[in-house]
Amino acid sequence: MIKNIFKIALVTILMQTTNAQTALPKGFVSLFDGQTTTGWHAYGKKTATPAWKIEDGTLHFDPAAAKNGQGGDLVTDKEYTNFHLKLEWKVAAKSNSGIIFYVNEDLSKFKNTYETGLEMQVLDNDGHPDGKIEKHRAGDLYDLIKSTTEPVKPVGEWNSVDIVCKFGKLQMLLNGVKVVETMLWDDKFKALVAGSKFATWPGFAAFQSGKIALQDHGDNVWYRNIMIKEWNSLQPTTGCK
Repeated sequence: MIKNIFKIALVTILMQTTNAQTALPKGFVSLFDGQTTTGWHAYGKKTATPAWKIEDGTLHFDPAAAKNGQGGDLVTDKEYTNFHLKLEWKVAAKSNSGIIFYVNEDLSKFKNTYETGLEMQVLDNDGHPDGKIEKHRAGDLYDLIKSTTEPVKPVGEWNSVDIVCKFGKLQMLLNGVKVVETMLWDDKFKALVAGSKFATWPGFAAFQSGKIALQDHGDNVWYRNIMIKEWNSLQPTTGCK
């Protein structure tokens, strides 16, 4: 009987794994296998730190485990240029985090991911002080562009994200609703940076290829179903296709 139960459990796990793999949208590859931090490391380190825990198929940043240098932003091993990133996040009450992209990991120049990367804000709008600051709320392109609407779900519920960076055009969706759209690196965008807290940061938004980071802001946050699609065509096109 025990052997039969074990076989049934094993088959179930294999079926779930297969279903998860086949459920990926066309052209996407998984960035998180739900069981390990393979493909990720803490910024400036070789591996992920213990504060990033694997729990029920999620990546959970646990601030209680982040003491003595055991935290830090989690970044991809690989750099991306033209991509469509999909993931889900949820936060605890009063929590803050972010999805940061185009991160340059040159530690001789940049000590933090946010010195170079653009950020889609992840936040408890009602409970965290940043919720009172314009362009710092969930779904905003942090300190640069306020989201056009706020389809964010309550604390403890999962939110879906799409970040599409395609030949200079950025589109950000929250729960299927487009909340930010802009062209990167043109004169209008440079003016946005000049009017932000990043105006005097020489490396900020300066790179058109970089790593993706999940931010340690010292609060409980969970991520899951992280996947990405890349475009390698040299022909400039735009949109979420």
